[in-house]
Amino acid sequence: LLLTVDRQPKARPGQLLPFRRSCYHFPRVGPEMSRFLAGRFSTLRQFPLHQTHVSPGKIDMTISPQTGSTRRDFLQTSAAMGTAFWVASNQESWAAPKSPNEKIRFACIGVGGKGSSDSADAGRHGDVVAICDVDSNTLNKAGNRFKNAKKFNDYRDMLTKMADSIDAVTVSIPDHNHAPASAMAMKLGKHCFTQKPMTHSIYEARQMAILATKNKVQTQMGNQGTASSKLREGAAIVQSGVLGQIKEVHVWTNRPVWPQGGPRPKAATPPKHLNWDAWLGPAPERPYGNGYHPFAWRGWWDFGTGALGDMACHTMNMPFMALNLKDPVSVEATNSGHNKDSYPKSSVITYEFPKLGERNAVKMIWYDGGERPAQKLLPKEHKVPRTGSLLIGDKGMLLSPGDYASNSNIVIGVDTPKVDFEKSPGHFTEYARAITDGKPARSNLPEYAGPLTEVVLLGNLAVWAEKKVEWDAKTLTPKNAPEVKQIVRREYRKGWTL
Repeated sequence: LLLTVDRQPKARPGQLLPFRRSCYHFPRVGPEMSRFLAGRFSTLRQFPLHQTHVSPGKIDMTISPQTGSTRRDFLQTSAAMGTAFWVASNQESWAAPKSPNEKIRFACIGVGGKGSSDSADAGRHGDVVAICDVDSNTLNKAGNRFKNAKKFNDYRDMLTKMADSIDAVTVSIPDHNHAPASAMAMKLGKHCFTQKPMTHSIYEARQMAILATKNKVQTQMGNQGTASSKLREGAAIVQSGVLGQIKEVHVWTNRPVWPQGGPRPKAATPPKHLNWDAWLGPAPERPYGNGYHPFAWRGWWDFGTGALGDMACHTMNMPFMALNLKDPVSVEATNSGHNKDSYPKSSVITYEFPKLGERNAVKMIWYDGGERPAQKLLPKEHKVPRTGSLLIGDKGMLLSPGDYASNSNIVIGVDTPKVDFEKSPGHFTEYARAITDGKPARSNLPEYAGPLTEVVLLGNLAVWAEKKVEWDAKTLTPKNAPEVKQIVRREYRKGWTL
């Protein structure tokens, strides 16, 4: 057993001070556990030990995290020491650091809508020291929850002024602002949680994955179903081979539940509580209109990514995990018609994925706006649910009802196998654990969320082009459709950068 006790002077918010830690080591836990604890002790060598006194059963040390080490190392080492015994006994849990100096300091960009729950998650896993929202009404309401947090209307101002006082950010704002905000934070060395879809364009998704790796930050996308045991079980069932080779994947949603396919709202004066310029961010200049903020922006090409971008990072998630559905070679779409300003009311999008390893080539079809797979794909006793996914193999099928693949796994045609999979302590907890322990979250940007977002957003190229688009994933090149390059990589308004 390892018992740690910290004694430290009182610190101002955001201040990091030396502290004295007493570690009581009770060796009667067996040689294996002793070796484990010894390994955890060795991580303290990242920090200068100004005074060390060893007595039977006790180690006292004074640690100065200001000399020759980073706060990122300090958080990880403190977590390793403070939860060493716990880690050994339960790999699926995580304990939030108790010491003020060890807590993760979050800045939350966007605190309304999904940002309300994301900032609440941040508050449960650390200290929210700064909040930002372009809507002052929303900002002040969040300020009542986070009374000690500094408030900002522009994330650029917040990140510049708070750079030395934060460890991590949450980004929960309209799609077109995801990448600029996240990129700025990562360039400052801040860990980054970004809502789905990770970005507004495919180029941004590739660049954000590169930035995360370059700056050695922990990341996560807000597709919370990734942590669901049912989703992970479904992926493991497919990977067990019981369904045989998967030939087709069908994924569908009941979105959009906002207006699409129509004209712009009439120009109006922005309300006084809304910073319209900051809301527009990198998007082209246009007048404010009733209906963009706070919700229906999803239906506009300049701001959102349509029903596909809104939901596919959830509903495609299990098939993507199960089949490693990266780098499609083509995409084709039919839709209800659109004006290239607002997304169509409905669409059906077909992706073609090449053979990969032992997996054969796969066709995946996406449906939205009331479109769904044909009932004849399923036996009569099974109905096509309102939303979900269906994977069809040459031996059996897997039907996963719901948006997040978290409800049930209905295996059809073969017996349901027992499968093993890694359970999650919780989606946001994976992000916090990554920051303190160094183990990347499953939906981290470079390895998982980035490739998933690229696949999702590729479908919108076919919606725009209204023809089959041949795709070179390595170079992000639409080989036969130069007209969609502006969708692959958009231009930013002056004052906004990636």
